[in-house]
Amino acid sequence: MAAPYGHPLAYPAVYDLVARLRKITGIAFSPHLFRHTYATWLLRNGAGMESVKELLGHASITTTIDTYGHLTVEDARKTLEAADGCDHHIRDQPG
Repeated sequence: MAAPYGHPLAYPAVYDLVARLRKITGIAFSPHLFRHTYATWLLRNGAGMESVKELLGHASITTTIDTYGHLTVEDARKTLEAADGCDHHIRDQPG
């Protein structure tokens, strides 16, 4: 098995990096933004809640569901609406 590249950054190092980037770019953001973006991306690309829980290091699946559960409901609604639109499109075709 290959050795992993690098190592995790400690919190102070991350916050120092973010502070410098905020100063240089003038964009206000926090490291937590990337955490939420990553979790959202995982869920929207088919990862299960249990996998996301483990990757984020949540002690309980409840934390993951409480924080990100709305994404699956929202995404399901969008999927159903898109499918409903396709259904109308198919029904409206001459045939």
